Amino acid sequence: MLANYAFIGVFFIAALTFPLVPLILAFLLGPKRPTPIKQSTYECGLEVVGDIWVQFKVQYYLYALAFVIFDIEVVFLYPWAVAYNQLGLYALGAASVFLIILFAGLVYEWRKGALEWV
Repeated sequence: MLANYAFIGVFFIAALTFPLVPLILAFLLGPKRPTPIKQSTYECGLEVVGDIWVQFKVQYYLYALAFVIFDIEVVFLYPWAVAYNQLGLYALGAASVFLIILFAGLVYEWRKGALEWV
């Protein structure tokens, strides 16, 4: 029983070690010569004009969140559509419930005015 968890422990340690070791080595061995040019903000090779910290409207994030939700919907529905002939009536019902929940979320966003561009 404990041997089964040993594999999980080994993978957990490997998952922590592989990304952390290069980061720590780069921090310890990398050159540290800060200059004003290196510390300045870089944006697409152009000089920054105005304040660097610009506050974005929350509406951009709402659109992005709605896009991600409906984009992930496609990821979940694609395997279902590919294997539709082999699936039974239960899978059709499960996909219908999934789509109804997503449609309800879309209607909720629409009624709250989250999709209105101001």
